[in-house]
Amino acid sequence: MQRKKLYFLTSSAMIAALYVVLTLLASALGLSSGEIQIRFSEALCILPCFTPAAISGLFFGCLIANFFTGTIWDVVLGSLATLIGALGTYCLRKLPILATLPPIIANALIIPFVIALAAEMPLSVPLLAGMAGTVGLGEVISCGVLGLLLYHLLNRYKTVIFRE
Repeated sequence: MQRKKLYFLTSSAMIAALYVVLTLLASALGLSSGEIQIRFSEALCILPCFTPAAISGLFFGCLIANFFTGTIWDVVLGSLATLIGALGTYCLRKLPILATLPPIIANALIIPFVIALAAEMPLSVPLLAGMAGTVGLGEVISCGVLGLLLYHLLNRYKTVIFRE
């Protein structure tokens, strides 16, 4: 029992660290803060298909990464969006293509508010809808395309990487 808890905690911490590093890399390359945000770390949102430790790992990784790269709105709401997406992915873990949808939808719905609040923009429906489209597109690339590629790679070697 103790060994299982240690494995869970270690897996979660490693996922969080990887999320932070990949977010900082995308930020350094200027990919994570534009009209279409592409965060390599969002590909990791597929990991709850393999282990529940990914839920906390993604949440804390996003929290830490947003602390360094974003605003207070990013830290709070962006991390919440990642947590919601990770929980949804875990619930749909048996259907990998559908499992990419919760993080895409959560981010497309929440992150426009983060952007508008951080930039002190008026919260108008057309503006938020436009930002939801561009944020959603970035998530489709990051989580949908890259996440599914990661899923297929990890699924091939999951007995070596994710043994609980």
